Amino acid sequence: MANTMKYTTLGNSGLKVSRICVGCMSYGDRRGRQPWVAEEAEALPVLEACYNAGFNFYDTANGYSNGVSEEILGKAIKKYNWRRENLAIATKLWSPVGYRKENENGRWDDALAMSVEERDRKGYLNMYGLSRKHIFDSVNASLKRLDLEYIDLLQIHRFDPNTPIKETMKALHDVVESGKVRYIGASSMWAHQLLEMQYTARLHGWTEFISMQNLHNATYREEEKEMIPSLKKFGMGMIPWSPVAMGFLCRPHVDFTSSDRGTSMKGTFLGNEWTDADKKINEKVEEIAKKRGTTMTVVALAWSLSKPFMTAPIIGMSKKERVDEAVQAINFELSKEDIESIDNLYEPKKVIGFA
Repeated sequence: MANTMKYTTLGNSGLKVSRICVGCMSYGDRRGRQPWVAEEAEALPVLEACYNAGFNFYDTANGYSNGVSEEILGKAIKKYNWRRENLAIATKLWSPVGYRKENENGRWDDALAMSVEERDRKGYLNMYGLSRKHIFDSVNASLKRLDLEYIDLLQIHRFDPNTPIKETMKALHDVVESGKVRYIGASSMWAHQLLEMQYTARLHGWTEFISMQNLHNATYREEEKEMIPSLKKFGMGMIPWSPVAMGFLCRPHVDFTSSDRGTSMKGTFLGNEWTDADKKINEKVEEIAKKRGTTMTVVALAWSLSKPFMTAPIIGMSKKERVDEAVQAINFELSKEDIESIDNLYEPKKVIGFA
């Protein structure tokens, strides 16, 4: 691994992670939920480049490409002989892992898009959520796909209102005690839900979350109101998803649909139209990038890394050039004036990203 990478600890734990986390939703099979992913042959060399650049923090999930994302990450670890002790491998559970059977359009089951009733009818009974049964089953399945003996950071992908919090937190504690998981983290939920889960664990002396994977970027900062103060209270690290707003902050907004992912999003972000304020932020990021002689991606990531509550934003890298940009961002400092010029354009929004 490269010795120029910057590292920090994840929350109040002793786990050291690179300042940017490699998002593995970008790797999988195009028959799955995301038709724009890099498949195995494309993904493996990029993952090798990530490791060689010093990135030790990798985030995937059971449901990404119906489990293929975990398999590709596991293959990279073995193929390139990555030193396991150096790695911080994170995965998530909650969502159902769709069956790999093609429909009439050549696509696999998208179990996440199904209603609860439809999932149960189509063979996914007890295969999603945060029940004790699913937590244990999911951990075992993820370990098999990753071909690893343990997971460094197991995260709950979403809150499950249908399972008692006490059951979930005890099960998470028990998988840590079993040796199959080292730490636990949470993702995308209301602050009051996180508080109840953390205090349930604390009351019983069980394992607490050390991290939160939430939505945060220059165009979406609603987490700063309640969630981020809550993370500070518990000493939790923040590893946000979509720090470049699903690519919106990587290129001028007039060119956004020039990428496969931008085209698939149809000019929206999680179904919401880009606002005038969003477009002004995009233009400001472009202006700073031109002024500083770098890319918009570097500026957007540097903005994220400038925040004192930030541990490691999660960024997908489907090409080796993206790896270089991520390294640049870690070592790129924005001026106070540049940061404020982006911050001052933000306008509050409706909370999104929990579904």
